[in-house]
Amino acid sequence: MKEKAEVVIVGGGIVGCSIAYNLAIRGVDVVLFERSYLASGATGRCGGGIRQQWSTEENIRLAMESVKIFEGLEEELDYHIEYYQGGYLVLAHTEDEVKQFKKNVSLQRKLGLNVRFLEADEINDIVPHLDVEAIGAIGATWCPTDGHANPFKTTIAYARAAEKHGAHIYKFTEVKGIKVEKGEIKEVITDKGKTKTKIVVNAAGAYSREIAKMVGVELPNKPYRHEILATEPLKHVLDPMVISFHDNVYFRQTEHGEVVGGWGDPNEPSSYNIESSFHFIVQMSRLLSRYVPKFRHVNIVRQWAGLYDVTPDARPILGPVEEVEGFIQANGFSGHGFMVAPMVAKLIAELIVEGKTSLPIESLNLKRFREGRVIKEASVVG
Repeated sequence: MKEKAEVVIVGGGIVGCSIAYNLAIRGVDVVLFERSYLASGATGRCGGGIRQQWSTEENIRLAMESVKIFEGLEEELDYHIEYYQGGYLVLAHTEDEVKQFKKNVSLQRKLGLNVRFLEADEINDIVPHLDVEAIGAIGATWCPTDGHANPFKTTIAYARAAEKHGAHIYKFTEVKGIKVEKGEIKEVITDKGKTKTKIVVNAAGAYSREIAKMVGVELPNKPYRHEILATEPLKHVLDPMVISFHDNVYFRQTEHGEVVGGWGDPNEPSSYNIESSFHFIVQMSRLLSRYVPKFRHVNIVRQWAGLYDVTPDARPILGPVEEVEGFIQANGFSGHGFMVAPMVAKLIAELIVEGKTSLPIESLNLKRFREGRVIKEASVVG
């Protein structure tokens, strides 16, 4: 294990590995610690969606810039990540949702996103097999440049490229403590040894709050379980990701034909529980059968659960904290870390190396919760 590094990253998911890569290509001596295997947390348990349709400017910009990176990522990292732009169809079920979605589209288009609002009779032009009447959809938004990628392959691609450029990644190495003296980081203590450093990036997902406690910083993040299933391969009938905030559900077909979909129970309390439930299978089966009748007799082959790292406003926490110099946050993504990781990683690397970022991230720092600068993100499945 390296005894000294310019930067230590805690967390080997998509956020941590992409930050490691972006630092390494800038010549930074970086070490990453992951307590299990890479993408073992939220990244490896997510649906792989990449969506630019958000309600707040920061999330829209992060996602749009990330899509630009995703579009050239396979060539940049020399690795097939199964990236595909099949679009996202976001369904509206109530007049309040229609009003909010039209407001969202106005902001999204102002920022340059190719997106439009669809009336109910236009929805089947995008997804012919969707039972619009049965699900009570009265409108939708459609962005053809949204899409998805393989979370495992994308994370591994970033990790391999980071190591190629000199980063040191230590798997199955758990951070046990962070030594701080006079408000400055001195050392990261793991179960395998110690590494001296002045900068720590907290990219530990749902466990970021526990890492922050090691240096006396309190994060408002809370973990929430979300479950996903995958079916046997079917004839391809679904190109885009279909999502409903009203029913708290999303689903798509992979390039191999499996239907992958997720649902979150809005009444479930915060916990670190990642066990799958029978309740989820019942709910998800009912929803899929109602949304797409062709899915009624398909066999489910597996199910799993993961954790959303949720902040009070469903926007990430990025950048430094006041209490400890060199303690950088890259967490609180509230279920959309995978889709914004490429740009977040670039910004965090810029912040560390240059002291400034190409997109403003001040509104996403931890201080916003103390100062009452909270703008709630409305477009979240949760």
